[in-house]
Amino acid sequence: MSLVRRILELLERDARHTPQQIAAMLGEDESRVAEEIGRLEKEKVILGHTAIINWEKAGDDGVTAMVEVKVTPEREVGFDAIANRICRFPEVRTVYLMSGLYDLAVVVHGKDLKDISTFISQKLATMHQVQSTTTHFVLKRYKQDGFIFDDKEKDRRLVVSP
Repeated sequence: MSLVRRILELLERDARHTPQQIAAMLGEDESRVAEEIGRLEKEKVILGHTAIINWEKAGDDGVTAMVEVKVTPEREVGFDAIANRICRFPEVRTVYLMSGLYDLAVVVHGKDLKDISTFISQKLATMHQVQSTTTHFVLKRYKQDGFIFDDKEKDRRLVVSP
């Protein structure tokens, strides 16, 4: 496996790793690892470093919804133009091109249900390429980006002692 792939996998699991820590874990030179990370950031392979936050435990009363959107693709650019326009709204967290009945899956976040419904009815649904939307409100998050929220399963490994 290439050095770049191993660096990316480590950062994906925990973005807090420093180049020094990554170099130690991989048995590589720290300056080479730092150089690769800098190159990957410059080339937009690494888009950012983020934390997965359990907002419910942090006291956030916000609402997340997944909106399926059926659109009319535009000549020459297909779905890209409308998807890029939707990406620019601050309420939008994620946009995916999908197969199936709907073309786009859009994850939006707002302070309450009215915030979400206002966004959909006044901004999203009014775009001329949008044919229809279906909204699903997130009731509870169990897992996100590989992290389980409120993992109650106990470690079942046997304790090994000398």
